[in-house]
This record gives sequence, structure tokens and C-alpha cells, in this order.
Amino acid sequence: MKRNIVIATIAAAALVSGGTATAFALGDDEPSAAGKSSVQLKDDDGRGDRYDDRDDRDGADDTDDDGKDDARDDRDDAREDAREAQRDKAENAAEVKGAKVSAAEAIAAALKSTPGTAVSADLDDEDGGLIWDVDVVGKDGRTWHSVEIDPGTGKVLGSHVERDDDGEDARGAAAVKDASVSAGDAAKAASGKGAVTSVDVDDDAARVGSWEVETTSAAGAESHWNVDLASGKVTVDRTDD
Repeated sequence: MKRNIVIATIAAAALVSGGTATAFALGDDEPSAAGKSSVQLKDDDGRGDRYDDRDDRDGADDTDDDGKDDARDDRDDAREDAREAQRDKAENAAEVKGAKVSAAEAIAAALKSTPGTAVSADLDDEDGGLIWDVDVVGKDGRTWHSVEIDPGTGKVLGSHVERDDDGEDARGAAAVKDASVSAGDAAKAASGKGAVTSVDVDDDAARVGSWEVETTSAAGAESHWNVDLASGKVTVDRTDD
């Protein structure tokens, strides 16, 4: 769910010294967490560069030979697509391995820090650091909090406040506010399918009646599921079929 930040942001996190850090931001860009994640991801750009260099050397020998260049280009594109898919899987697997705190645990930590209704949780890479980004609608039903949780320790790294000008987020939140199955419940229900990396509800939640959950296998393969708001039943998400 996309939101537009229109007010000053307040982020606070407990530092090692026991002090408090407060950050202010104004504009369209989401501010970074006040604290640094304990889970830092390895940069594998060098591997991609080596692949690109090899392709450049291969391409240097290409000559136009009765249309064979087109076939060669197609093979190169197919190899690059396969490598990109493999890199994505490797990155996904590294994120899942690094996240010691589950989606359900991250949601619980966010709600303990910011009471309200959790409407989404996503495992994100922010500047090389892994974080759980949990969206919570405050008890007033209007204030939107983005709470960042360390996936290695479960500690709150920071939070900021956003306002929903167009009402889209409020509609999605209203659909799950009184649902029998919470975001945390949905994460637990889908955990048997793999490591949960995303729990979300979109603007059509009232019509669809389910949470959208993404899981990732140990090998990095992603799967998408729907978790019923009333029963907690987990079914395959076929919207992309």
C-alpha cells in the first residue's frame, strides 16, 4: 500500500547508550530508521559485474552472419534472465536466513510499541540492512504509523507518522480492524508454507476478504497466499495466474 508523507516525521529508537534519538523529516521520501539493523546483508554486486564483463567479451566477437546475431542475442538475454532469477533467489534466501524474528513476532513488537491495528508487515532491505517494516493504524483510526523492527533482535529501530489524504489506506484498515484474523494470525497461519516475508491488505480487502501473504522457501523461491479474514484458511493466491 502506497502512502504520501505530508507531515513532519518523528522517529525514536533506544540506542546502545540507553539514550533516545529523534529524527524529523519533511517531504515525499520516507525517512530512514533512527537505529541501524543488526542484520547486514552481503553485497553481491561484484558477481553481477563479472557476469556482465563476460557477456561484453562474448559480444565483442559477435559478427553479423546471416541473422545468427539475433539468435545469439536471444540466448544471451535468456542467460541473463536466468542469472537474474538466480540472484533474486539467492538474495531472498539470505534475507530469510538473516531474519531470526518472524513476521508474527515483528508485528507483536510493533503493536507493543505502538498500540493499534497492524495492517501490513514487510521484510525489507534498507541501505544494506534488513528490517521489518510494520504499518500500524492508531487507535484513533486515522493516524498511520510505520514501525521498523530489527529482524535480528526484535527491538524497535524507529517509527514515523504518515497521513492518509485520499482515504485508501483507511478503507483497507477498516476492513481488517474487526476481523477475526489479525495480521499476526495470518502470518502464523501461513508460516507452514515457508518463511513469511510479507503480510498485507489492499483497498479491496472488504471485497476479497483476505490477507495477502508472501512466503519464501529456504532456497529463495517466493509463493503467494490468501488468508481468510474470518476463518484463517490459507489458499493459493491465483490473482497473478
